[in-house]
Amino acid sequence: MKTDNKPWFWIPLLNFASGLPYAVIISVSVIMYKNLGISNEDIGVYTSLLYLPWVIKPLWSPLIEIVGTKRKWFLTMQLIISIAFLLVGLAIPTSGFFMMTLAIFWVAAFASASNDIASDGFYLLVLPEDKQSFFIGIRSTFYRLSMLAGNGLIVLLAGYLEHKYGDNTKAWSYTMIFVGLLMTFITIYNYFSTPRTEINAGEKPKDVNEKSFITIFISFFKKKQIGLILSFILLFRLGESQLIKMLSPFLIDPVNVGGMGLDTQDVGIIYGTFGVAALTIGGILGGIAISKQGLTKWMLPMILTMHLPIIGFILLAHFHPSSVYYIYAVVIIEQFGYGFGFAAFMMYLIHVAEGESKTAHYALATGFMALGMMLPGMLSGFIQKYLGYGNFFIWVFLATIPGIILSRFITFPKDFGKKTA
Repeated sequence: MKTDNKPWFWIPLLNFASGLPYAVIISVSVIMYKNLGISNEDIGVYTSLLYLPWVIKPLWSPLIEIVGTKRKWFLTMQLIISIAFLLVGLAIPTSGFFMMTLAIFWVAAFASASNDIASDGFYLLVLPEDKQSFFIGIRSTFYRLSMLAGNGLIVLLAGYLEHKYGDNTKAWSYTMIFVGLLMTFITIYNYFSTPRTEINAGEKPKDVNEKSFITIFISFFKKKQIGLILSFILLFRLGESQLIKMLSPFLIDPVNVGGMGLDTQDVGIIYGTFGVAALTIGGILGGIAISKQGLTKWMLPMILTMHLPIIGFILLAHFHPSSVYYIYAVVIIEQFGYGFGFAAFMMYLIHVAEGESKTAHYALATGFMALGMMLPGMLSGFIQKYLGYGNFFIWVFLATIPGIILSRFITFPKDFGKKTA
């Protein structure tokens, strides 16, 4: 039986290979740099810049469409990511580790963004259309599991090694080497498990060129309400973009500087287990709610569910409860709200991409979304230092208001997203 007919063998780890590098580069790096003595200001600026490849990936997506096969692209990119993580691990003990590891993460980020483009295209080419809707849920599940592995298990491993060796540098060096070896194993598995024949590979139009791509690009900016659409996409995550950069430093920093004084293992347990479980349940319920009653009914309730839990971090920063269970409760509520509410935003992006050139327009929409995460995140460390954690979380909460206001003016079909009989 050909591998093409066994999507269960290749879809799970192919999508795991998309999510794990993203989690390590964007989220785990924040905790790593914090524990290696890097300031919040530098963490905010430099780790936010790592978003850039996902911002601009639509610019080189035609190259992946035209040159070679999707399979060759994602296998090559996964190999580059594996080598990059190994090099990060080896670079951590050096004197100039910060800039050196950032440069390597930068290469890994471009490879990861390219891997995402190729993996998505491969999925659409190889899997028959009648199976794509079923396996889209499997793709999402394993992408979320990769987040669990990154934000949970990898951070737990680093925390364990910190306690074992009493040396954060050695702990994170060994952790990143392990991540590199894990990605190497996944790449080898994908080499043997993924189909070697891309069904529609020969059907690409011969006249795909720069002009056609520019035409597609321009058509995106001719959409109705495009100014309002882009404003909403850029501002919707204004608060979240700053929150996620300073949340781990807040949990790790000692109480005398306004933090919660947790160690790395605690953060790994909170976010990587209970947090990801709440996020997954929220995402599933959000999708069900929209499919049952449509996006119009759920847009505002979902946005509020996503943003209101920030109040929990305001309370933590002002009262510093001694019991860790309060932190667990706030994180679980926040992650559930994020999973539930973010479903509305992603469904709206699908609406924005509707029409001809759907794939390219969706890539452009998500690129602007990444830009909206990158720019405010770069300033988050400076804002936190100026305001202190308590006032910073108040500011983050206020920063969600523009997106809420704009959501009342954007238009889409009344029953968009509702499952039809």
